[in-house]
Amino acid sequence: MRDRTDSPPSTGADVRAPGQEDELQAWRRHFWVDGVPPGTARDLLGALAEAEYGRAARSDRDPTGLPAADLAAAAARTAARRPGTAGLPPLPAAARHGADVRTAVAEAWAACASTDARAATRELRTRLLALPPYEEAAFLLDLAEAHGLQPLRAGEVARWTAGDRRVRHAALRYLSGVPRGAAVLAAVPPRNGDVYENLLWSASWHRQDPSAPQAAAFRDAVRLLPAAPSGGPVVAQSMLLGGLDEPGVGMSGGMSVLLSALGDALAATGRISRVLTLVAVGRPVLRDRSAGLVSPLGTEHWQVGIPVDADGPPDPAAMAAHRPAVSWWAARLLALPGARPRIVHVRFADDGSLAVADAARRCGARPVFTVTPDPHRTMAERHAGLPVRAETEAARSLRADLHRVFVADRLVARAGLLVTIPARAGTGDLAAHFPQLSGGTQVRRVEVPEGIPPFVPRPGDTELADAMTARLFAGGGRPDGLDPEDRDLRLLLCVGRLHPVKQQDRLVEAWLDTGLYRSTTLLLVGGSPGRATAVETGVRAAVAKLLAGQPLGRRRVALWPALPNRQVRVLERALADGRVGSAVYVCPSAKEEFGLAVLEAMDAGLAAAGPERGGVPHYIRHGVNGFLLDTGSGAGLRAGLLSVCATPQPELDAVAARARRTVGRGYSVDAMAGTLARAYTEVV
Repeated sequence: MRDRTDSPPSTGADVRAPGQEDELQAWRRHFWVDGVPPGTARDLLGALAEAEYGRAARSDRDPTGLPAADLAAAAARTAARRPGTAGLPPLPAAARHGADVRTAVAEAWAACASTDARAATRELRTRLLALPPYEEAAFLLDLAEAHGLQPLRAGEVARWTAGDRRVRHAALRYLSGVPRGAAVLAAVPPRNGDVYENLLWSASWHRQDPSAPQAAAFRDAVRLLPAAPSGGPVVAQSMLLGGLDEPGVGMSGGMSVLLSALGDALAATGRISRVLTLVAVGRPVLRDRSAGLVSPLGTEHWQVGIPVDADGPPDPAAMAAHRPAVSWWAARLLALPGARPRIVHVRFADDGSLAVADAARRCGARPVFTVTPDPHRTMAERHAGLPVRAETEAARSLRADLHRVFVADRLVARAGLLVTIPARAGTGDLAAHFPQLSGGTQVRRVEVPEGIPPFVPRPGDTELADAMTARLFAGGGRPDGLDPEDRDLRLLLCVGRLHPVKQQDRLVEAWLDTGLYRSTTLLLVGGSPGRATAVETGVRAAVAKLLAGQPLGRRRVALWPALPNRQVRVLERALADGRVGSAVYVCPSAKEEFGLAVLEAMDAGLAAAGPERGGVPHYIRHGVNGFLLDTGSGAGLRAGLLSVCATPQPELDAVAARARRTVGRGYSVDAMAGTLARAYTEVV
C-alpha cells in the first residue's frame, strides 16, 4: 500500500545473500552508530551514499566526480541530520539545484532558525536584498515565513509581487505574516480568473484580518467547519496523493479507502473528538465554488482540502515543488477554530507528508509517522551497477529514492510517535534500515495492523452483482468483456491502481508465458476511467503490446477502469458465490506494505495470492489461508501462478474459508482505530 511513490521494480538481480547488509545500510549504520564504512564505491548508489553518509558530505573535494547538485544535496542532508555541526547551510545554491535540494536546505535551516533566529534572519535579509528581482526569492521568502522570521519589512517585499508566479505567491504568503502586510496586499489584487491566486490572496488577508471583506472568499471556503466538541483530542490525517472517493485512479490506492473508514472509526471510539482528513485539491475543484475546502465525511469526520496550484493532486515527483505552499495552507487550515489538532498523522515518505508535518510544528501539534523501510529495502537490488556518471532514467529514479530516504529520516526525527506495520516475523527490517532508532531513542512506537471496514449488505446489491457479471461476460471481442462460453473457466482477478510497482503487465506476461490463458481468464480493474495519467497510459500500453500477438489471450483478458470500493467488494462477493466457475484474487505487486486489497478479497471469500515481500506474509500462511508469490522475478511469478491455478477446487474453497476467518478475527478497521486512539491519547 505504501508504495505509491516507488520506482519501477528491479530489472537486475540482487547479488547479496539473504540477510547480508547492503551498501546503503552499511553507510547509514556508519553515519549513525559508527559502523565500519564500506570500501570504495563501485557504482552510482555507492558514490551517492558515500557523499551523503561517509565524508560528512564535504563538497570541496569529490573523487567520484559527482555533479554539483548531488554534492549540494548531500551537504544539506548531513546538516539536517546533524544540526549545529555545519553552521548555516549555503543558501544561494539551493534554488539552482532543484526542489529536492531546496527541501534538504529547508530542513537543515529548521534547526538553525530555532537555535539562532537572529543569525538566520540576517543571512536571509542579506541574500534577499542582494538578489536580482526573481532569483531564488521564492525559496528564501518561504524559508523565512515557515519559521516566523521577518528579514524584510512589508514594503520591501512589494517588488516580488509582480511577474514570476512562484515568487509572487511566495510573497503573498510572506506578507500574510508580517506587520502592515495588508497594505501591500491591498496594492496587489489577484489576477482576474485565477482561482488559486484569488483564494491565496484572500487567505493571506484572513491571516492579517479575519473580518476583512477581502478575506470573504477564504471564510466562505471554510465556513462549514463548526467548533470541535470537547472530550478528546482532534486528530488530522493526510492523504495528499489522490482522491478519497477514487481508489485505483491515478496515485489513489487503498490508502484512500483506509482513511475514509478509519476517520469514521476513530471518531466513534469516544477517545477522539474529531478527525480531519487532509486531501489535496487542484484548480478544477477550487473553481467549483459550492465545494469549498471543508466537507463532512461522517460523524465528526471532516475532509479538509489543501489547495495546490495544479490541475489535480500532484504526483510524488512534483510534490517537492509544492511543499512550501502545502505547508503554509495546511498551517492556515489547521489553525481554524474548528480544527486545531493535537495529533497530525502522516503515512508516506514524501514531500507532502513533510509539508504537513511542518504545519503540525507551526500549530503546536504532535506529528505521528507510519514508518516503513520503503524504498530502503529494495534499493540495492534495483539500483545496483549503475555507472557513477550515469544520466539516465534509472539514475534519476535512484536519486528520487535517496530523497525519499532523507524525507523518511526527517519525519522520524520530527515524530512524537512512530507507527509500524507488522511484517514477516523475524525480518528486523526497521532496525536494519533506520539505525538512528537503535540504542537509547525515546520515540514512542506502536505496532498497528491495518484493517478493513465490515461489508454491510444493501438493497440492490444483487442487481448490481448481476449487472457487473453481465458486463464482464458481454463478449471477448470487447476490451472490457469475456466470452460467455468462458464463464466456467477459473478467473484471476487483480484490482489496483495502474503503476509499474503493481506489475499488472508482468502478471499478463506470466499468464501468457505459462499458457494459463488456455485454461483461465483474467480481469484487471484499475486506472482512470477518463483522462489517464502518463503512468497509467504506459502500463496499458505495455499490456496491449503483450496481447498484440495473442488473439486467444486478448479475448480472455478484460480491462476495467477503477470502480468505487463498494462495487469492487460486491463484485468480489459475486465471484466468490459461484457466478463463475471459480475465482482467485492475484496481487502481483513487487511488494505491498500491508495489502488492504488482498484483505478485502479474503474477506469476500476468495482465495488470494499476494507478494511474499512486505506485509502480506504477516497474515497469509502459504497454502493454508492463501498463497505467497515470488513477484520479484518473472520465473518466480510464473511458478507461483502455475501452482495456484493447479490447486484443486476443494482445496481452494478450504483456503478461502480460512482466509475469511483470518480477516474476521484480527483485521478490522475498528480494531485498528482502537489501538491508534489509545496511542494518540497517550502521546498528548
